[in-house]
Amino acid sequence: MTEGNFVDYVKIHAESGNGGKGSVHLHREKYITKGGPDGGDGGRGGHVILRGNENLWTLINFRFKKHFKAGHGEHGSKQRSSGADGEDVYLEVPLGTVVKDAETDETLFEITEHDEEKMLVEGGMGGRGNWHFKTSTNQTPRYAQPGIKGQETDAILELKLLADVGLVGFPNAGKSTLLSVITSAKPKIADYEFTTLKPNLGIVEYRDFQSFVMADIPGIIEGAAEGKGLGHYFLRHIERNATLLFLIPADSKDIGKEYGILLDELRRYNPELIDKERLVAISKSDMLDVELMAEMRTELAKDLVDVPFMFISSVAQQGIAELKDRLWKMLNK
Repeated sequence: MTEGNFVDYVKIHAESGNGGKGSVHLHREKYITKGGPDGGDGGRGGHVILRGNENLWTLINFRFKKHFKAGHGEHGSKQRSSGADGEDVYLEVPLGTVVKDAETDETLFEITEHDEEKMLVEGGMGGRGNWHFKTSTNQTPRYAQPGIKGQETDAILELKLLADVGLVGFPNAGKSTLLSVITSAKPKIADYEFTTLKPNLGIVEYRDFQSFVMADIPGIIEGAAEGKGLGHYFLRHIERNATLLFLIPADSKDIGKEYGILLDELRRYNPELIDKERLVAISKSDMLDVELMAEMRTELAKDLVDVPFMFISSVAQQGIAELKDRLWKMLNK
């Protein structure tokens, strides 16, 4: 999936169908001159329904088509024949889609399971035909109910990735490089900050044909929890990850401090993120010799007392197999 094809935020307009009118009809046939009312009911208007699809990873289907309108219910007819219901419109969305009211920003519902269906806009009810209104004092009612008009709404679809492992780190920490090495994903890689502006997903193949999903979340900067940069757009994707992999380069001035800043940004955005399993990977460790690595291990044991850590190098393929093993164990505790 290319970066330009990853769409995680769209605003759509949806309209349900009008209900059909009830029929005003009096039964007439040969030898029956006064058969009484037999007008049928109108059909209901079509709904606009969202349905989860585990094969979708992005909201790109809504990039160019953002207006959706369901069909109207047909009118009732004679012999108590009901009108057909309006055609429903089904919108397929990836799992992890949050639906909000565009005016109030209120969360309406979330889609988290395959084939899960949630109604966005309900179609109008069909009107009742005149045969419903027959009474002992009014044998031939000449009125019926009109159908109820459909509704319309503006909604925001916001995707929160449902990945097993989320990569967390400052810009240019080597997250995209690791994803390209450990999965078949081909993210944009360059030697400058904010190369990645959209999350990237990749499938990590493990032993015995097993696998798990890893997401490269765009680089966090200090102040991201307050919306600095594109903070909220980045951080919301971490909420649904089962395990967080913090990636900090070996040439960082202070690895412990950098980890503390990243953790604090997550805490300020959503305190529940701190309860997730965490692992720190020191990237670009191929630039370290054995003696310097041993010295750093001693220092990091003091700075990272609450989280396990390990050294890896995506370019030199060092520690990648061990990283897969540790992540697999964390995901399958």
